[in-house]
Amino acid sequence: MSAEDKRIGVYIHIPFCASRCGYCDFCSLAGRDKLMPLYQDAVLIQLQETMPRMKDYFMDSVYFGGGTPSYYGSKRITELLQELKITNRLLKNSEITVECNPDSVRTKDLRALRKEGVNRLSIGAQSANDELLRLIGRRHNWRQVELAVKRARNAGFRNISLDLIYGLPSQTREDWADTLSAAIALKPAHLSCYGLRLEEGTPMFEQYAGSPLVPSDDEQADMYMYTVDLLERHGYYQYEISNFAKPGFESRHNLKYWRLGDYIGFGAGAHSNIGLLRYSYTRSVSEYISGVLGDKDIIDEKEELTDFDRAGEYLMLGMRTCWGISREEYQEVYRSSFDPLEELLFTFAENGWVALDNDRWHFTPGGFLVSNVLIGALLESQTKEKFNANPWIREAFEEAGERVPLPTASEPYMT
Repeated sequence: MSAEDKRIGVYIHIPFCASRCGYCDFCSLAGRDKLMPLYQDAVLIQLQETMPRMKDYFMDSVYFGGGTPSYYGSKRITELLQELKITNRLLKNSEITVECNPDSVRTKDLRALRKEGVNRLSIGAQSANDELLRLIGRRHNWRQVELAVKRARNAGFRNISLDLIYGLPSQTREDWADTLSAAIALKPAHLSCYGLRLEEGTPMFEQYAGSPLVPSDDEQADMYMYTVDLLERHGYYQYEISNFAKPGFESRHNLKYWRLGDYIGFGAGAHSNIGLLRYSYTRSVSEYISGVLGDKDIIDEKEELTDFDRAGEYLMLGMRTCWGISREEYQEVYRSSFDPLEELLFTFAENGWVALDNDRWHFTPGGFLVSNVLIGALLESQTKEKFNANPWIREAFEEAGERVPLPTASEPYMT
């Protein structure tokens, strides 16, 4: 392999689930298992047609997301993975991740996946409170999470990640603290901690949008800051807004998204990013199957970005990570002055929202809390609009300051 060879990540979407959770807005289906064989055929055909055109790339990460890939079955996942292997472009040290739910984890399947080269599991645990799990429509309990982790380790997995959600209806800070403690006790290599988002069209949006049962912004901010502090004290460093890892166990595939790396997606609803090209496939599983098998167009959206668009992505995605952004990288992406951005970043630093380390700007935990507002201001500055001439930015800052007590960089949050 020469230095000129490019690296690319592969995402394969598995949309099938045993049941649909109340908060889920992803491309997923429940009770449609009869479509699985046809879907498998469609993805295999798409892989076979696409891979010969990827000869300039080596694959260094593969991610099976969903839906519930573990419900789809190890045999089908193995078949898809073997299709990638026969290209001789899948690197031996690739990170290969499979998402799974605790209720569909079987030792036999885990051993088969591990033997095939899968080396990372992402387990949808969500909460250690069984009542909250039932409330949001999960099929498992916490005991099943513990068993899933045990079975994964017995099958040879060492890189195990747990997904958790805070801000659930009726959830208290003490509930969340219990969940974090229970998760830490399982000693995963990685934790993803997401604040609940009520998406329109989901059952939980209809039931809880605007409800006093949902923790307020201040309460969710408190849960978030508690998370950052507790996980740091247990050796998990925050490398992205919602993601924490033991050193060396960051999600290599997801880092491609945040670092503007190339990735190619397969399956219904999958997205791809290759150079300046962006495209995604239809979210309709039946349309995806009939399109691939019938040789019809399955593209949902397609866009060729400009260097200016790319620079905006660099700001948005880079500031989501602990590495942040730098003058040098920005000017490599977009040959324009970094000065207006840096002037704004110094203003943020005075408020304790960002810090400058080794010529790189990054958010503090307090800055992550209002990152949408701050990133919006950076994008506005990028288009050469003066910060002080935009009342919406000042108003947003004032509103954020009223809602969330923002710690300064010199005054870290303590429990």
